[in-house]
Amino acid sequence: MSTTCTHPPGHPPRTGRLDHGQALWLKASIVVMFFAASSAPSPLYALYREAWGFSALTLTLVFAVYAFALLGALLVFGALSDHRGRREVVLLALVLEWLSIALFWRADSVAWLLAARVLQGLATGIATAALSAGLLDLHRERGALVNSVAPLVGMALGAFGTSALVRFAPAPTQLVFELLLFIFGAQALAALALPETVQRRAGAWQSLKPTIAIPTQARATMWQVLPINTAQWALGGFYLSLGPTLARMVTGDSSPLVGGALIATLVLCGAASVLLVRQRAPRLALAGGALALAAGLAVTLAGLQSHSSLLFFAGTATAGLGFGASFNGSVRSLVPLAAPHERAGLMSSFFVLSYLAFSLPALAAGLLVGLAGLPAVALGYGSVLIALALLALLLMRRPRTAVQQT
Repeated sequence: MSTTCTHPPGHPPRTGRLDHGQALWLKASIVVMFFAASSAPSPLYALYREAWGFSALTLTLVFAVYAFALLGALLVFGALSDHRGRREVVLLALVLEWLSIALFWRADSVAWLLAARVLQGLATGIATAALSAGLLDLHRERGALVNSVAPLVGMALGAFGTSALVRFAPAPTQLVFELLLFIFGAQALAALALPETVQRRAGAWQSLKPTIAIPTQARATMWQVLPINTAQWALGGFYLSLGPTLARMVTGDSSPLVGGALIATLVLCGAASVLLVRQRAPRLALAGGALALAAGLAVTLAGLQSHSSLLFFAGTATAGLGFGASFNGSVRSLVPLAAPHERAGLMSSFFVLSYLAFSLPALAAGLLVGLAGLPAVALGYGSVLIALALLALLLMRRPRTAVQQT
């Protein structure tokens, strides 16, 4: 039986389904929780290392397998919701995410962590393309805004919320995941009432062939935003894997709240920046974001060298503003270039490139820490990202090709 969207946005759906406004909020909350769950383990890694005695390389490997599984899921399942429908794919992702949280809850070794992170990456990859496209189906402008803000809010919630539980609650490695099990279970039940927003069509099996599905008309823009997109996601990957350790080193404070505060500073400033630039032309948001990212990283590195907590966090906040502005500019530059049936494929391709930048540089940094030490690696890493941001600015000075100005 085919599933069709039988009502336009703003009109009541058939009985038993949420209307489009309610569906938008529910999908937004699901995106927030997927990304909260992805960052929730970061403040716990110090506890796991103390209990099980693994190295910085093992830590970045646990982090990286999540991103690799997510990439594989995007490549294989990224366009599936264009064929099977958004609701069915979102429900599948929620079930897999619940199972991954159950593995975290029962974890008693690095092997359990690796298994949990692989399954979590698979679930998040399946969800990312379907939810991103589904939000745009419901409302193009609000959907693009939620796609920019919700992941950042989610990462902040997961990192800082878990840090607070580690600091103030008993048995944090259990309580964190018990809360997530309850929330994802409730969201899966609520998602049964989501309205379908695309017509089911043939070709689902063919869509599982790993591919980068960038529509021809969007390719020039994708290449143009790639340097700044790479820089911002590589920064996020470094902060979520090695950032808490670096923060403790700079501040001299071993409290888990310090690492959580660092991640929250980066991503909450990113979310605030999205709200500030959402009415600006995408090209201006990209240029301003690249400039802020470069300046913020320079200040952050100065704080690292001088062991100044003030400079370190101020630079992180400025870099976060750049992260959010450039991310929003990238999404809004690409979204108008895809037809509705191409959205999931385009968004999955965008996130494939994003998560490659999120994972591979952070894994390389983890390898180098054992050779050169974390401060030296952070200095080199940040310098490369500054160069990428400046390259992005130079590319934007060239005659406009496809990046949208309005």
